[in-house]
Formats: sequence, structure tokens, C-alpha cells
Amino acid sequence: MITAAQMRAARALLGIDQKTLASLSGVSVPTIQRMEASSGNVRGVVESLTKVVEALEAAGVELIGDGAASPDGGRGVRLKASTVRN
Repeated sequence: MITAAQMRAARALLGIDQKTLASLSGVSVPTIQRMEASSGNVRGVVESLTKVVEALEAAGVELIGDGAASPDGGRGVRLKASTVRN
């Protein structure tokens, strides 16, 4: 659904910290911290993850999956497929 790197990048694009994202999504700061500490795809309770994704999208971030187009345009960040990921 979303990777930890996408989540951190989305916050950076919005210029918000973990506390603000927690407030916008209705989840706790430790939950945001655990999600962002995940390696690869974010792990956690699906309901909490859904709240975070919806909050990011409501704030103006479009989450783009591997190989997906971005039909709405706008600014964004995407890793190239050949990039080595941690």
C-alpha cells in the first residue's frame, strides 16, 4: 500500500512532522514512528494505515505505486526502478 520511505517523503513534501501527521490522521505519534521505521512496505494495523494514507491524500499528496502513472500531474518524487533501496 505504502512504503516507509514514501511516508517520510510525503511528510517532507507537505512540510509536516510526525506529530502533525498523527493529528491529521487520528493515530498516535508512536504509531507513525513504528510505521516509518518499517523496512519496505509499512506494517501495522490496516485501519491505522488507511487513516494515514487518507490524511496524506487529503493534504495533497498522491501516492504512486511501482509502475503506476501519475495522471493528475503535479510535483512529486519517485525512485527509479533500478535504484537500490534499503
